[in-house]
Order: sequence, then C-alpha cells, then structure tokens
Amino acid sequence: MSTICGAQCEGCNFKANCHGCTETCGRPFGGACIAAECIKACGKEKYAEFKQNLLNEINALLQTNNIPAADALNELPGFFVNLPYPLPSGETVKFLNDKNVYLGTQIEASDGCYGVIADQHFILVCSYKINGTEPKLIAYKKR
Repeated sequence: MSTICGAQCEGCNFKANCHGCTETCGRPFGGACIAAECIKACGKEKYAEFKQNLLNEINALLQTNNIPAADALNELPGFFVNLPYPLPSGETVKFLNDKNVYLGTQIEASDGCYGVIADQHFILVCSYKINGTEPKLIAYKKR
C-alpha cells in the first residue's frame, strides 16, 4: 500500500480494514482522511503547519481543563476512537464517523487517561478507563 501522508503501513494494526490511501484517493476506510485532504489541497508542509497549530489550540483547551499537554497528534481511524458518551438524559451518543480518519492522541495522567480527537471542524476531549471503558466527555469545541 502506498500513502499520501507518508505513514508506514507495514506495522499498522488496522491494515486489514484499510484499502490504501493512494488506491482510494485519500479515503482508506471509506470516509474522509484529514491528512489526505489537507495534503492534496495544500501540500505536506502546510499539513505539518496545520497539525502544529491544531496542537497549540488543543493544548490551550487542555490547560483550561487542568489536563497535561499533548506532545503530538497522530492520524487515527474513527472506529478506533469513537467512544459512546453518556449524556445527562441517559442517552448514549457517538460523535465521530467510524469511516473517517482524525487527528488525536492519548494523554496518560496520574488521575487516568485522556483522549483528544480533532479535525478541521471540532476538538473533542474526553477521559476514560482502560480499553476506553467509562468514557466521559470533557469538552467539545467547534473550530
């Protein structure tokens, strides 16, 4: 498989579900890929700049919620990070598209794990226990 962003696919755990970035015109899981869209529109240098600006924005949001800063953002398939969040009404809701590829990271802290997922339209911050159990939505910010 060849990629648009330069990812190393050989060791990827999701390779069986991925149909290749170049082969699918930047839609490896059938949905939008933030990396492919940005690189095709503006180039790799602008994508790196976008990621850094997004990381800065995320860290500002994390700081206001007393969560340690994130070091980097990684491309992550939606199905891997699309947790079901309980709402005050008792309803459980997923906010992501399983077929899309987002930017995100996990932050391990003394009080548990935090997850951050983002794209060009939003930033989502959550907490959870081992293997994504007991997810809690901390912040959802439109960009």
